[in-house]
Amino acid sequence: MNKKELSLMDRKKLGFGLMRLPKCADDPQKIDIPQVCEMVDLFMDAGFTYFDTAYVYDGGASEEAGRKALVERYPRDSYTIATKLNAWLGKPDEKAAKQQLATSMQRLGVDYVDFYLLHALQLNNRSIYEEYGLWDFVRKQKEKGLVRHWGFSFHGTPRMLDELLMENPDAEFVQLQINYADWENVNVASRECYEIARKHEKPIIIMEPVKGGMLAAPPDKVAHLLKEADPEASCASWAIRYAASLDGIMSVLSGMSNLDQMKDNISFMKDFHPLSDAEQEVISRAQQIIREAGAIPCTACHYCTDGCPANINIPEIFRAFNIQKIYNNMKQAGQIYSRAVTGRGRACDCIECGQCEGACPQHLPIIELLKEAGEQFD
Repeated sequence: MNKKELSLMDRKKLGFGLMRLPKCADDPQKIDIPQVCEMVDLFMDAGFTYFDTAYVYDGGASEEAGRKALVERYPRDSYTIATKLNAWLGKPDEKAAKQQLATSMQRLGVDYVDFYLLHALQLNNRSIYEEYGLWDFVRKQKEKGLVRHWGFSFHGTPRMLDELLMENPDAEFVQLQINYADWENVNVASRECYEIARKHEKPIIIMEPVKGGMLAAPPDKVAHLLKEADPEASCASWAIRYAASLDGIMSVLSGMSNLDQMKDNISFMKDFHPLSDAEQEVISRAQQIIREAGAIPCTACHYCTDGCPANINIPEIFRAFNIQKIYNNMKQAGQIYSRAVTGRGRACDCIECGQCEGACPQHLPIIELLKEAGEQFD
């Protein structure tokens, strides 16, 4: 481990992901700022300091919530904040892409960003970041002092990750999707990407450790297995501790959506203990159960829904489909599907344009999966 890696690793491992913040009970389109303030207070009081947002999260409302709940209430040197430049969602041109940093800083109310990331690099958008000169752009922002550290979040192949790190050896860290369900998933390739990052001696930030909440409420067989092994531990705790137990981890991001989730995460991460050999064996058994269940591995990032000409709420349709497929609960699945298509397109309305598949970080065959969902619900 080099000196730079050591300096970035000197922190508690839990990061507060601001992607799935709680919404107001009387207006589900607005973030519940008072509750976020309480969550931030608990997080900071426990000694955690890493906050993660992005220019595109919740149309900018995530960054603004970070300003109101964190930046305006705590000294600037008491926390670190990460945000991201997205050069493909909404198809910004080069000028608009480079303007995102200034906009993010304005929303956040800061005069520098601790960690700045090129957002969601994958095969279908790599050329955009290169065409717009964004690698050099972030380097220059660091020289100006607007960015303290820079790296990128990644959803591509192990080979592409290796190429990017060879082409950009000065990238200071990489953010990867890692969780026990995706460790050997051929589409996500968590293990292989992790090994590539370690080969290049890059500190790793882990995103989706609970797989968009799916591992907080896993299939019944997995939940039973975990509760049998430790009746007091939440299912989410197993997933986050699994990720944090890996070597070279700078932060494990948890997109906490309410106070209870925050309290639970703090309970086992404040004084973190890596998984024991016996606990690792329990996870191995859980991985086998999930492989046999065959759920759609959607993380509900909603990248697929922006620009969908049929206005289909793909993640919620897939959630309904998974509940039916894994839990055999048609009543609950039907209710979720009904809400998902109210005022929006149904699964059978897909025109097979492929926009969603190009945007999906999980590389899911969305068109075919919508056809299956349509046969089930429409």
